[in-house]
Amino acid sequence: MQEEVGILTRALASAGQTPASLGQMLNVCATNAIARVMLGRRVVGHGHGGGDKKAEEFKAMVVELMVLAGVFNIGDFIPPLEGLDLQGVAAKMKKLHKRFDAFLSGILEEHKINGSRGPDGYEDLLSTLISLNDDSDGGGGRLTDTEIKALLLNLFSAGTDTTSSTVEWAIAELIRHPAILAQARQELDSVVGSARQVLESDLPRLPFLQAVVKETFRLHPSTPLSLPRIADESCEINGYFVPKGSTLLVNVWAIARDPDVWSNPLEFQPERFLPGGERPDVDVRGNDFELIPFGAGRRVCAGMSLGIRMVQLLIASLIHAFEFDLANGQSAETLSMEEAYGLTLQRAEPLMVHPKPRLAPHVYQS
Repeated sequence: MQEEVGILTRALASAGQTPASLGQMLNVCATNAIARVMLGRRVVGHGHGGGDKKAEEFKAMVVELMVLAGVFNIGDFIPPLEGLDLQGVAAKMKKLHKRFDAFLSGILEEHKINGSRGPDGYEDLLSTLISLNDDSDGGGGRLTDTEIKALLLNLFSAGTDTTSSTVEWAIAELIRHPAILAQARQELDSVVGSARQVLESDLPRLPFLQAVVKETFRLHPSTPLSLPRIADESCEINGYFVPKGSTLLVNVWAIARDPDVWSNPLEFQPERFLPGGERPDVDVRGNDFELIPFGAGRRVCAGMSLGIRMVQLLIASLIHAFEFDLANGQSAETLSMEEAYGLTLQRAEPLMVHPKPRLAPHVYQS
């Protein structure tokens, strides 16, 4: 992750007068960070941190997946109409499935041909999965290529767009609240200085930065309705009867904006999570039901710890390394904060910025 953040930082520093699509570049960074864990290598973009057609196509595919997964489909509510596919949702999903299958099949076949070990000599996750695929001991532990591709799809789709969109929302909020941004930068300058980049080991010493991250998760949860659940058996919850087989949605977005729980719930106020604030002990890891951006219980997000670290490191690195001017004549006062519809919480308008380096020049060199 640290190396990918460095690549992103250098790419932004070299943007010059060209407006940078922050969400797109963050998506490349997050995708390649996860790919390094799973595959031992980068999979999209070029080595300078920018995107390419492959990166743009992959992000578009993930966004389309989240939109189709979250769209209102009348066949889900009136079973006799499901087979008619009146809205064309099933047809679009099948077409998208073919594109994802081609993308993931290429990754899988290339990995089988080019070997399994990275430059550090360690075996990556995909190599381990392929070895299970090749296992013929009859013990029931074999994985098919289809199962491996399904796992890759889950990891990529769940960990890339969610991370990049959360960081994009955070930067937008900080641009709109310069006093909060200044306080976060003051903390970073005190702990990190101006002669190096933020390291993951710095994060525990940045309480205000962590409060900014929590407030971003509160106002802009990456999955506002969490993921759909199915009731295995009939039950009663707070007087409501839930029949077996019901689809259940948890409105994470509304819970975190409940005026009975949060003061000024629509305001971006990170100090609410600091000592002396209204919720200093509330965490985002599923133990406090006022704030559950990753879900809770046995079905809590499996990548929660990695996701939190990625979001913290990216936000800290960006605001430490750059001043951000809005592109296309926008101002902090008029910056749109409209949300796009889908399973994940995207900005309706991409955040376009002019990044200006604020650290020593050698920090941006490879």
